[in-house]
Amino acid sequence: MQKRVFSILVDNTSGVLSRIAGMFSRRGFNIDSLTVGVTADPRYSRVTVVARGDLIILDQIEKQLNKLEDVVDIKKLEPGRSVCRELILVKVLCDESNRQNIISIADIFRAKIVDVSIESLVIELVGSQSKLEAFLRMLKGVEILELARTGLTGLSRGTFDVKIFDEDGRAMEYDFMQE
Repeated sequence: MQKRVFSILVDNTSGVLSRIAGMFSRRGFNIDSLTVGVTADPRYSRVTVVARGDLIILDQIEKQLNKLEDVVDIKKLEPGRSVCRELILVKVLCDESNRQNIISIADIFRAKIVDVSIESLVIELVGSQSKLEAFLRMLKGVEILELARTGLTGLSRGTFDVKIFDEDGRAMEYDFMQE
């Protein structure tokens, strides 16, 4: 079973997320991670979907997404050719006896302590999914009170596959070497 990250540019209209999630549900495909946000151009939103399956299933997901009316563009974010990150917030139980140890672990991972109370810390960490998993493994033995993850989001590296859209929504060729 393989994992694939789809970066989907969609029209920024109501119901788009519901239609995408509905396509997955109708076809029996599972979503590992889903993030959505408006782009630099407010006419469009970027949906990042992480799915797992064999090559046939993953290709079928891409074909079905391409059929959706609101989908403008789909990219597969390949490892090494893209930058993908996730944010995690972890609230841990701590007291004077283990506070410094937890702070040291956070420092090793370049995490930020974003909230401190007498009995807990909230730690923020941004990175690859493997970095976040390694961080959580290092916290073994520390009681995690709450945990929230944003889901994966990403962009391809470089300018080779960037699409710029005119006022009518048509993709334009753009020469990045001019600037």
